Amino acid sequence: MSGPAAPMLVFLVGPPAVGKMTVGHALAARTGLRLFHNHHTIDLALRFFAYGTPPFQRLVSEFRRRVFEEVAASDLPGLIFTYVWAFDDPRDAAAVAAWAAIFEARGGRVAYVELQATQAERLRRNTTELRLAEKPFKRDLDASRRRLLEDDARFQLDSRGAFDGRPDWLRLETTALSADEAAERIVAHFGLTPLA
Repeated sequence: MSGPAAPMLVFLVGPPAVGKMTVGHALAARTGLRLFHNHHTIDLALRFFAYGTPPFQRLVSEFRRRVFEEVAASDLPGLIFTYVWAFDDPRDAAAVAAWAAIFEARGGRVAYVELQATQAERLRRNTTELRLAEKPFKRDLDASRRRLLEDDARFQLDSRGAFDGRPDWLRLETTALSADEAAERIVAHFGLTPLA
């Protein structure tokens, strides 16, 4: 008699409004993996502390770590996590590695999907109904647009192909790709088991 299958962790990474959450919903619907988008923790912590403050950072970090630990230890099939990864900030790489290690320690598989789209398309997606419904912090459209542009100018939000060729990495240009099409490509690339 065998136990539950090892849990899987899929990172959906990319700049703000590239479509991580929307692709995550489509991927979850196909695989049964649970979607944990980064604003689940951000918007909760914002109810108490200002963005970027030390207590905000501690809460977000702890919430995320605990969710990863509980899912990795459960009989759930795994997790899809969305994250804006600043590739020029070693702290982001360290955070991703620590989250991945939680699943790897239990024999779980980790896959990375980097989504890319033009800035013009991302600015359009920044105002979509689903994004605003799921992310209250983004409902101030002027502030959200300003933050997107500032983040683009301040951080390196794409890998520039540094991980191309790794079997656990897929880079997808999604400017003209629907979320469903992106999810299908992810399923095919990583050989994920579709739901019946």
